[in-house]
Amino acid sequence: MQEIISDIKNKPRIIFMGTPEFAVASLDALVEEGFKIVAVITAPDKPGGRGMHLQQSAVKKYALEKNIPVLQPEKLKNPDFLSLLKSYQADLQVVVAFRMLPEVVWNMPPMGTINVHGSLLPKYRGAAPINWAVINGEKETGITTFKLQHTIDTGDVLLQSSLEIGPDETTGEVHDRMKELGASILVKTVKGLIDGSLHPLPQKDWNEWPTHAPKIYTETCKIDPTKKSVEVHNLVRGLSPFPCAFTHLDGKMLKIYKSRIGSDDPAPLQPGKWFTDGKHRLSLGCADGWIDLVELQLEGKKRMMVEDFLRGYHSKNTSVPPLPYQG
Repeated sequence: MQEIISDIKNKPRIIFMGTPEFAVASLDALVEEGFKIVAVITAPDKPGGRGMHLQQSAVKKYALEKNIPVLQPEKLKNPDFLSLLKSYQADLQVVVAFRMLPEVVWNMPPMGTINVHGSLLPKYRGAAPINWAVINGEKETGITTFKLQHTIDTGDVLLQSSLEIGPDETTGEVHDRMKELGASILVKTVKGLIDGSLHPLPQKDWNEWPTHAPKIYTETCKIDPTKKSVEVHNLVRGLSPFPCAFTHLDGKMLKIYKSRIGSDDPAPLQPGKWFTDGKHRLSLGCADGWIDLVELQLEGKKRMMVEDFLRGYHSKNTSVPPLPYQG
């Protein structure tokens, strides 16, 4: 028995579970560090693009390049899948941006299953931690590695590292920095589990941390101009580049990728009212001021900077009065 434990600690067999680009950074870090990744589990191929051809996940593409076996189960409790999973004799499982696992899966390896989560748990438990941290105007977030248990995002903490959020940073920008931090913390976590230097600690009482990070729905993305300008600005950057905050202009959906809080009075604006100078500025009135749109996309058009958008708008109009808001 001692020989088996010693072998696990020296070179554990790892199964990696993940799907999007965020997870690739962590998988790559483990591979580059020399850890033995015996298999990757990712989402099934899904149709997408103009031709609706089957699309492989970012993790699958990476795994195939590295000649790592790929499993894509439709159901994680399928007996055939569980039998195959067990045959890999993994000592440790690593989960990064994947779906919820049943106990029969996360409790299978002797060293357990660890997860990389994009927040400082127990804050922002849930499906969209980066989005909600930005939407709520947080100045700091971070990465947590923890051991999985029954209730989602509640397992004992292994390591944490904080990450500042700039006042105008979008979720996409935070995401790109966070995936690199997550990869680094994951490598330290695995090493700590191997050498026994990590001591898992229970998370603090959830009642002390009222923030949470539920899934983003279409209704979440709709701009409410009766809110304060900073709240609207934070919603815009918290949903950029996807799924994107939106409102309506001339009866068409207008997605807003970047904005800034207005700094000088363009005109008396009521919540929901528009103002434009026809050249450089398109402003939306809010409860206490307005936001200036920086980058946007009108329904049926490509994504563009506001100056380019207004140039096209001018080509259809000889004058540019305040625009009516259509929420």
